[in-house]
Order: sequence, then structure tokens, then C-alpha cells
Amino acid sequence: MSFLANDLQMRIPSVWVPRIILYSVILTGLLLPALYEPLISALWTILYNSPFYRFSGFETFETVLCYITLEPFYTYKFGRNPHLRFDVRGLKQRISGSEQPKIPKMRRPSKRMGEMFIYVAPLLMMDFTMIKKFAGVSVADIRRSGGYSLPLVNASSGDISSSFLLPTVHNFTLESPLQLTRALPAEPPSSRRLLLELMTSFFIYDALFFFIHIAFHRIKFLARIHIPHHMHTEMHPQVTNKLSVAERLSLVLFANFALNIIGSHVLTRSAFVPLFVYLLVEVHSGLDLEWSYDKLVPFGWGAGSRVHAAHHRTGEGAFAPFFTWWDRGLEWIDGRQELKQL
Repeated sequence: MSFLANDLQMRIPSVWVPRIILYSVILTGLLLPALYEPLISALWTILYNSPFYRFSGFETFETVLCYITLEPFYTYKFGRNPHLRFDVRGLKQRISGSEQPKIPKMRRPSKRMGEMFIYVAPLLMMDFTMIKKFAGVSVADIRRSGGYSLPLVNASSGDISSSFLLPTVHNFTLESPLQLTRALPAEPPSSRRLLLELMTSFFIYDALFFFIHIAFHRIKFLARIHIPHHMHTEMHPQVTNKLSVAERLSLVLFANFALNIIGSHVLTRSAFVPLFVYLLVEVHSGLDLEWSYDKLVPFGWGAGSRVHAAHHRTGEGAFAPFFTWWDRGLEWIDGRQELKQL
């Protein structure tokens, strides 16, 4: 019996394998940036000279591409692996005489084109009307990308600020009818900068969404907007994008703020997008996967799909989307208040 158990344990990949790989990449990237410099420099040379990468709508298309790749993958895994599903609610969800739970009602890709348009349209509108401002790019380059050839926009508006906190509308002319390009920094980031910016931006985003998520639950008119996101019989990957326009925009704007406030490099932004989409889909997957991110992150810092599914069932706790720090702090504050009332 012990032989069979040991054999099974040897055949099942340990979570320590991806942990060791992940931690090794992070540590070497932070401590030995020169190790990754040739790779990052070569990649940045390709991207910097790519017209598509310079296209102002690149990040919107990158986000859509990541989502239409990851969500169908998780949906396929959801349908083919009923033993991994943990959020089946009630006996009515089970097929009589079988242990296989029914597949919840989901929409075919051909029926979701309107959903994609609703998501993409406001983002492309901003892409084509607002000048992109990135760290490491001179004001002169920013101005040229926005259709302004002179140091001053006009006598009343003055110089264009390089700060993202002061948005600038594209200079619409016959020669430049839309904001189609974005100015990029000439130099690539080090692996240390890239990793630190990724970790910091996710930390900031998690905090921002924690507070707005509480508002979406506890302020009545916002709760009416948010409640459809919780209206499902079982958590599944398509719930990820079951959002109102206001909720979708809040995701994008908070992510942009978290990246911009720390002056992140454009390459950091490009790395942020697939990680961000992956985390969003995974926490809504309704699947207990062996190598899910919450099992790779140490000290129980990752929230994961089980924690987020519990939030969808009860509407309480787990307000932060990806990590547990802020909710632990809220529980500690609530606990102290309860003690004071005793």
C-alpha cells in the first residue's frame, strides 16, 4: 500500500517544482540583472522597431488576445475535468444517478461578439483620442506622437505635461486625424526594474480594487451595478467578464494608475497584461488546479479561486482580487471593533 502511495506521489508533479523555477527566476532577476540583459535588450530592439508595438491600441489588442486565449483554455478544462470543480451548489446541479455535475449555462464564442465590442469600444476610443505618456520618453517625443509639432500647443493651453495625471487630447488634424502611435523610451529596463515594477504595480492594484470592491458591495447604487457579477449557479471562467461597462473600465483604469504612478517602463506594462488577465481568469475559474498561483505564492498570500468563489457565494470578505493582505487587515480591524463592543 505504501509502495502505491509513493509511486502515485512520484508520478504527480510537486508544487515545489514550479515554485523553485519561479523563485529562481525572481531572485536571479533581482540580484543578477546582467544575466538577463542580453535577452531583454534583444527583445526590446525588436519591439521598439515594430510598427504594431508602437500602435496606440496595442495594449487593448494585447488584453483581448490574452483573454480570448486564456478564458477558452480554462473553459475547456472546466468542461472536461468535473473532478476539479468545487463550486457546484445544491443537488439540483447534479445529474441523477451520476456523480458528474451538470455544466452551468455558458455562452458560445459566436454569441459573445457583442460582449467583446462593449469591452473594446471605450478602450479604443481612449487609445485613439488621448496621447500616451510613458516614463523615459521626452516631452518632445510625446508631443510629436500626439500631432503637435511646436513646443506650445497654443497660447491658452501652454506646454504639454509629461505627467499621466494631466491627460492631453490628441491634436486632431487632416494629417493626423487620430492618435495612432505611441512614443516609446529608447532604453529597455533591467530585469530588476521590471520585476520590482511588476510586484509594486500588482500590490497597488490589489489595494485600489479592494477599496472600490467594498464600495460596490456596501453602497446601494453601486451594489445594483455589481450584483449581476454574482448571479450564477456555479463559478466558471466566463464569469470573469460578466461585468458592466463601469466595472470593466474600473479594472483598466486602476491597472493603468498602478502602473503609471510608479513610472513603469512600457515593457513592464506589456508583461503586466498577460499576468493580469491570467489572474483574473484563474480566480473566476471555479477550478482547484494543482499549480494555481495561490499554491505557488508563499505564506498564504494568494487568494485564489476557492477564496474568490466563497466571496461570490456570500458577498462578504475576499474583497481584494488576487492577494490576502488587505482582507486580513480588514478582519483584524473588524475583530478589534467587536472586542470593543463586548
